[in-house]
Amino acid sequence: MAGESGIPALVGFAKMLTRHTCGIINHCRHAVHPRRLEGINNKIKVIKRKAFGFHDEVYFSLIIKNAFASSN
Repeated sequence: MAGESGIPALVGFAKMLTRHTCGIINHCRHAVHPRRLEGINNKIKVIKRKAFGFHDEVYFSLIIKNAFASSN
């Protein structure tokens, strides 16, 4: 209805909602707060800094999985 209203602001809003539908639904299903995501990113950065010079990506991914295995 908003898209068909002819009001430019509502039409723009309806288009924006259409473009972001997938993200909005994913957020509703899996609500992860940005603070938690920032904490995860920081933890990975610390692991990355400690592993500087090592080039084994498989081992790096195992370390990350191990770091988050007990924090569910």
